[in-house]
Amino acid sequence: MALRKLVAGNWKMNGSLAALAELDAIAAAAAAHPGLDVAICPPFPLIQAAVQRQPALAIGAQDCHTGTSGAHTGDVAAALIADVGGRYAIVGHSERRADHGEDDALVRAKAEAAIAAGLVAIVCVGETEAERDAGRAVAVVEGQLDGSVPPAGTGATLVVAYEPVWAIGTGRTPSAGDVGEMHGAIRARLQTLLGGEGAKVRILYGGSVKPANAAELMAVADVDGALVGGASLTAEQFVPIIAGAAG
Repeated sequence: MALRKLVAGNWKMNGSLAALAELDAIAAAAAAHPGLDVAICPPFPLIQAAVQRQPALAIGAQDCHTGTSGAHTGDVAAALIADVGGRYAIVGHSERRADHGEDDALVRAKAEAAIAAGLVAIVCVGETEAERDAGRAVAVVEGQLDGSVPPAGTGATLVVAYEPVWAIGTGRTPSAGDVGEMHGAIRARLQTLLGGEGAKVRILYGGSVKPANAAELMAVADVDGALVGGASLTAEQFVPIIAGAAG
């Protein structure tokens, strides 16, 4: 099944109000490829300004809390993200799992909160270098899917992003064969977990996607788009990736 591709940019703890000027060319590129979905996930303080600057461009968040409100200093509810115009929420990114000790159960709860608020949850999974070297990559990712994917997730509410942790920000990229093997395993697991909806959930590749490798990666079976880090910070880098995904 050919799914509509999604290219999502994760700005991480980068950006500024001035940097939102990059969205103008990114939005123009998205409009030029109407068969493709494009999203940018800036830091929380920039979400509303990003929406106001480019209302037609999908804007998302890099995290959300499991609760709808309450005494959770420094956290942001999914409903508030939606209230200011956000459409997506990344949950379970490897940096959240490593830096903040987030486990699969918490990631699932965040995904469920995002979906309940009307956002599309982008659930991240991926293995470390040690786990891959030990031959456990597929088993590790399958275990993360089992624990992190909301049982009620659908192709309309859920996206999975595979991010080989050892490839993020290092410039190292798995071979197309490695990516295809993992995405195929993820697809099979999603169908086990979600039945027919598992065939409709988009699986993004998220490990050092660059203009030079985007087209090759997007051509791999079951790669339904990309979760892009550093290369999404500028239109100069991100627009060619959009074009590569569009084919």
